[in-house]
Amino acid sequence: MNPVPETDPRWQAVLSRDASADGQFVYAVRTTGLYCPPGSPARQPRRENVEFFDTPELAEAAGYRPSRHALAGRAQASQAALVTHACQVIDAAPSPPSLAELAAEVGLSPYHFHRLFKRITGLTPKAYADARRAQRVRDQLKPGGSVTDALYEAGFNANSRFYASSNQRLGMKPLQFRNGGAQASIRFALGQCSLGDILVARSERGVCAILLGDDPEQLLRDLQDSFANAELIGADPEFEQWVAQVVGFVEAPAIGLDLPLDVRGTAFQERVWQALRGIEVGSTASYAEVARLIGAPTATRAVAQACGANRLAVAIPCHRVVRSDGGLSGYRWGVERKRRLLERER
Repeated sequence: MNPVPETDPRWQAVLSRDASADGQFVYAVRTTGLYCPPGSPARQPRRENVEFFDTPELAEAAGYRPSRHALAGRAQASQAALVTHACQVIDAAPSPPSLAELAAEVGLSPYHFHRLFKRITGLTPKAYADARRAQRVRDQLKPGGSVTDALYEAGFNANSRFYASSNQRLGMKPLQFRNGGAQASIRFALGQCSLGDILVARSERGVCAILLGDDPEQLLRDLQDSFANAELIGADPEFEQWVAQVVGFVEAPAIGLDLPLDVRGTAFQERVWQALRGIEVGSTASYAEVARLIGAPTATRAVAQACGANRLAVAIPCHRVVRSDGGLSGYRWGVERKRRLLERER
């Protein structure tokens, strides 16, 4: 049998261990009788011993057995499918299902389901449900709309339950959020760091924006666009200390950032951002790896979009997410800044 052509994109995916190609095909090795996904970390085979199959079932029909990496991938895919189904149940429910109800839906004990859900998504089932309901409120809180109607539409049976957590869920009161931050105060300061201009802003909850760029006026316009009707207040001496901490963190990420963050996003974005904060300094992960980590292996593009929506540069380290081949792709604050951040962290 003729060897696989060197230019075959499937062979190139095997050589680069491209995990984003997992699920598209498997490769089998004649000398071992095993088949693997293209992203497998197994020792690379000789090209003349390889043949490709569109599905694992076809490989097994040809007499090949799954490698341990293929078996592990099956287990991970199965677990991810359970969590994805649980997320869909939460999304469709008029009010959040209980932990016991969700566990029964996927056939696990509450204890094991809770651990699995948090390991894959980075959130507890309750935190995910809260984020989804908060997103429904965001979607409903449009200018001129009723706050009460929005809360009930999102599944809150009593206004008091949402108002008790609105500052955490929205960063401000519901009426303020509906009106683009009206009557909310956002403190900010502009400064300089080794990556150029930097803007740091904080709400009542914590740091709500860390923006990088080459034009301080553009950074301020970006902040104004995010909080169109909020009262923007220039920094006072106390806030300058926060800015100094953020700049110090940009210059030396290993020191960490011991400041509260005001993280606002959709439930999916919050899952992605939580996963990004788990990537250690000096390490990277591919968009496909992050997608698998949060239990959405086919959502690579959505992961990239969530990275692009991040307003907290460095604090939520979207610069540590790279292409499957290790190359650098788009970064909200410029690929060159991404390169410099990664080089500094290494």
